[in-house]
Amino acid sequence: MATTNSDTVSTLNNLVETCKDGENGFRTAVEGVQKSDLKALFNNYMQQRAQFASELQSEVRRLGGDPEKTGSVAATLHRGWINIKSTVTGMDETAVLAECERGEDSAVKNYQEAMRENLPAEAQTVVQRQYILIKEAHDRIRDLRDAGSSAASK
Repeated sequence: MATTNSDTVSTLNNLVETCKDGENGFRTAVEGVQKSDLKALFNNYMQQRAQFASELQSEVRRLGGDPEKTGSVAATLHRGWINIKSTVTGMDETAVLAECERGEDSAVKNYQEAMRENLPAEAQTVVQRQYILIKEAHDRIRDLRDAGSSAASK
């Protein structure tokens, strides 16, 4: 349980990295799809994650901490976005969706862990609101992937 200010800052900075990794992953995913609706969806999620990171960075500053500015290579490996680069080269939209879902699996998990922490009320509100939207994005991507997989197998 985060009980100190430094624990809270650490938890929020972890989510900043999560959002930055998602932003970068969705940016790469845009390059790996042909359909304009998928490009638009990934662009929207990319912008959403940039906004989420900015909101979290503001919370960290409000708490007197030094906000994280980028995702890290270790964080990217940990969060599941690492395979997106190799996937987009094949322009297989179902595979790109599967990699996006894998990245979103990690984001959902990181947010769930953060919500178990004893965050200050304002930070908890931000994290919960973002979690709901990240979970919705995850589920939409999963459903699109499943629809693509079933269409491809017919």
